[in-house]
Amino acid sequence: MSEKLNYLDCWINVATSLFSQALLGEPVLSDALPKPMLAGTFGFAATLEGDEAGRFAVLLDASLAGSNLLGEGADQKAGWAELLREVADAAAGELLAKTGRKCHVTAFDAITEEGKLSRAFLLKAGDRTWLIQVNSEMRLAASAKSTASAASARQESSGKPFNGGRGPWDSFTTASPSRPTSLSPGLELLLDVELEASLRFGAREMPLGEILDLGPGDVVQLDRHINDPVDLIVGDKIVARGEVVLVNGNFGLRVTEVAEPQRRLESIRCLF
Repeated sequence: MSEKLNYLDCWINVATSLFSQALLGEPVLSDALPKPMLAGTFGFAATLEGDEAGRFAVLLDASLAGSNLLGEGADQKAGWAELLREVADAAAGELLAKTGRKCHVTAFDAITEEGKLSRAFLLKAGDRTWLIQVNSEMRLAASAKSTASAASARQESSGKPFNGGRGPWDSFTTASPSRPTSLSPGLELLLDVELEASLRFGAREMPLGEILDLGPGDVVQLDRHINDPVDLIVGDKIVARGEVVLVNGNFGLRVTEVAEPQRRLESIRCLF
């Protein structure tokens, strides 16, 4: 477990990736020197609880409210609120994936100023730049410190990296069996077969005429809100639901709900 990696590090990794994907012009986020911001700045502060807890604030250049980074005609402030909330949640997911430490956002509020600053960044798109400043007041909880110290001691004594005590089934159930116990001999033979799994973010029924009229730049609205869980599909059945996270620059799924083992077996049977 990496005690040195913290929530701020994960936020920077996620923000660098998501900003380039979600904003027009594929802007680049880079380090900068802190400096006073002009009047009209706006931003958002997240309150987090868990193994790392505290307040994490992001203050944005006032001119971002008048830019078109989130699309022509879009409410830029509302768009930044949605994007930064997504970054805050995804950073918590990356912290869990990389360190085993859990935290989650319990409040997300608009702010217009910030008394202290931890880091500053420049967001650059084309010949324009915007200042973004961050204040992290996140602290490692006492229980997480003791767990990390014990993990470090075990790693030193064994010479092997510690994975936080999480096995391959822990994301799906609080029990710790290595495999389901009620499988028939026939299904036992299939346990090592690789199956294709996919994520479903939403769906929409469309007339054939609309589908044929689609072109680059068109937006298809799905039936699912951005904060709703996504489905993990095997075959044609939902086996789990969860939240999308970024892990080392790749999309992943943090499982929050899981189907009963019998339903997961039904998904497998439909493939054979």
